[in-house]
Amino acid sequence: MALAPLDETGVVPAVADALHETLLAWFGSHARDLPWRATGCSPWGVLVSELMLQQTPVARVEPAWRAWMERWPTPGDLAEAPTADVLRAWGRLGYPRRALRLQECARTISRDHAGIVPSTEDALVALPGIGAYTAAAIIAFAYRRRAVVLDTNVRRVLARVMDGAALPAPSLTVAERRRATSVVPGDDARAAAWAGASMELGALVCTARSPRCDVCPVASLCRWRADGYPDDKHAHRRRSQPWTGTDRQVRGVIMAELRAADHPMPETELARAWPDREQRARALDGLAHDGLLVRARDADADGDLLPTLVSLPR
Repeated sequence: MALAPLDETGVVPAVADALHETLLAWFGSHARDLPWRATGCSPWGVLVSELMLQQTPVARVEPAWRAWMERWPTPGDLAEAPTADVLRAWGRLGYPRRALRLQECARTISRDHAGIVPSTEDALVALPGIGAYTAAAIIAFAYRRRAVVLDTNVRRVLARVMDGAALPAPSLTVAERRRATSVVPGDDARAAAWAGASMELGALVCTARSPRCDVCPVASLCRWRADGYPDDKHAHRRRSQPWTGTDRQVRGVIMAELRAADHPMPETELARAWPDREQRARALDGLAHDGLLVRARDADADGDLLPTLVSLPR
């Protein structure tokens, strides 16, 4: 019996076609009703959602996105906002440097693109805070055009279905991107729908730790399932990311204190939030370097230096 033909990336076209048909049909009835997927959502709204969703779950992003878009519905609105207000609005989304990059992005769009989010990947990746994945996602979800949207969820789906691997390699490879490009449908509308469908499957069904194979619409096409669910061959290369007691936690604690304060506060007051002086100082230096806080120091009437004050940037 003749084997099914492969394309130059090792993908069986017939399998890819079946994957498209099955997954797009599933997505049509199972897609989450998210505000940035709404027909009337602007490209700016899509861009904001993509930056917020980096390393942050949808449940935390959705209310923050709604409040953000109500307050700053266009790049021009955010470009003119006080940075302290932007950081406070970012709240507990994590990695607050993303908020600074988003405001820088808004300023660049306002200044260089007449307030309109660019519609080409080259122009998008030239913006502050926009990488290859985010640019592709904006092309697919805002402009409904063909792009290779390859996030962690999509990589996991393709690794399992196409390669029979439990999880993809820790780092994206050239071969993996080439294969993903080959799998994306050729026409714009189906390609954009495929981007959303493959991400949704990875987020809701084909999850990293507890995949729901019993309800997976493409279970019959999955090599990982057919091969008996082999273990992750890259497990020894993956690093866990602790949180408790790390400098990241200290930075988060300090940022929470500054967001809650309505005036500059002495650095010494932060000792009650994080007693370890050396770690606190290291976190403060890092936050200042990243532009997430500012320091000020003045002298009293006798010329004696007052305690250093810290606050969010204006």
